[in-house]
Amino acid sequence: MSALRALASQTAVYGLSTMVGRMLNYLLVPLYTRLFVPAEYGVVTDLYALVAFLNVVYTYGMETAYFRKMQQGDMGVYATAFWSLTGSSVLFSGLLLLGAPVLAGLLQYPQHPEYVRWFALILAFDALATLPFARLRQEQKALRYASIRLFNIGMNVGLNLFFLIGCPWLLEKGIATELLKTIYLPEMGVGYIFLSNLLANALTLLWLMPLVPTWKGFDATLWKEMGVYGIPLLFAGLAGMVNETLDRALLKYLLPGTVEVRFHALGIYGAVYKLAMLMSLFTQTFRMAAEPFFFQQATRADARQTYAKVMQYFVLAAGAIGLGVLLFMDLVKYFIDPAYFEGLYVVPILLLANLFLGVYYNQSVWYKLADKTRWGMYLSIFGAAITIAANYLLIPTLGYAGSAWATLLCYAGMMVASYVLGKRYYDVPYRIGRMALYLGAAVLLWQLAQWMAPHADGWFYWLLRILLFFAYLVLGFFLEKPAKSVTSSPTENNQ
Repeated sequence: MSALRALASQTAVYGLSTMVGRMLNYLLVPLYTRLFVPAEYGVVTDLYALVAFLNVVYTYGMETAYFRKMQQGDMGVYATAFWSLTGSSVLFSGLLLLGAPVLAGLLQYPQHPEYVRWFALILAFDALATLPFARLRQEQKALRYASIRLFNIGMNVGLNLFFLIGCPWLLEKGIATELLKTIYLPEMGVGYIFLSNLLANALTLLWLMPLVPTWKGFDATLWKEMGVYGIPLLFAGLAGMVNETLDRALLKYLLPGTVEVRFHALGIYGAVYKLAMLMSLFTQTFRMAAEPFFFQQATRADARQTYAKVMQYFVLAAGAIGLGVLLFMDLVKYFIDPAYFEGLYVVPILLLANLFLGVYYNQSVWYKLADKTRWGMYLSIFGAAITIAANYLLIPTLGYAGSAWATLLCYAGMMVASYVLGKRYYDVPYRIGRMALYLGAAVLLWQLAQWMAPHADGWFYWLLRILLFFAYLVLGFFLEKPAKSVTSSPTENNQ
């Protein structure tokens, strides 16, 4: 099996587990948007944006440092990284637990310090699971990885359904037990979303316990080396999370109106962002398989050609996903309640932004393999500067559409800057013209559908969209059909 086919198979397994899991989570989006008004859903959007930021703090580049050191053959890497994350997680979450009342006030939830306490534990459990999951990826145990991930998501979904649908139904029917009345409080509302996450993470961590290493494997010298490699990635990650989540955090401060009005807009933006997350979902699943794959290919003579081909296929697939979402938006939009439809016009902006982010992730191979991780930090800080400036300039006048445009400007700027720097330090022969053709074709086909929409109705409306989507796939098939596998495994070369 060729290296690219190996990557594709790994991506398929990671992607299947993540796709199924995310689809289960997507099934919760219609539930949330129908049970809670936009202002209440805005609380969920706000806190999970903050958690995404803090997750980077809790892991501080140790996952990537683990992959790098394993590629170099260092012993004791796993135990060193695991116990490092364990100690820091206890410290960070301890501080959050102690400061919960003050932090809740700063976040504009003074009546809910329990939210801070729950997320302190959620973050700790997430961090403790990071290295066991990374080890499964590094050892290419994709099926075991997928099983545990699906268990986590299944438990989260099941607990959400139990608390948000099952318990109210039992109370309404008058068949609730005294125990149920003790554990279920209707006034808790969105708090059950957070509590379900906490319980699911705790149970998942129990499943991963067999992968906990002994303390004796900790190597202080190696830990310092991993820190030197990983700390720049921490700052890069922090800046990256500013790029990914700051827009939602700033909306509740920069939008005009009352607190409830601002949270209403935040809820709308958070819900429509979920539709664009179909692109982000693909990017994330690809990244899971690609990062260890890139390191494994690094010593091969044709590694750079492989990376170029991977990027080309990524853009082709991402273009298909974006085009599919836009062509069939009349169906996709029902993932959320009609009360949130007013924000649909920002979805194309967010889809393109997330595609650019995926391209940037592919390009990041140059500074990781060249051991110049500080450039990842610089690029992310550059993007963060764009994000902050654009949000402050655009939100007051454009509302949450300003946040969407800021996201697009940020990722486009990072993508271009990374490409220019990569040409200098680790030149990969990307086929820019071919990738631009795929993106241009997707945009033109979508615009053609928009132009013809007033002249098409009924079955012809849907047939037109199916034919346009099929045309994109045919284009990609014929352009890539002549291409042969870029690399083959050493075993194949010897046969």
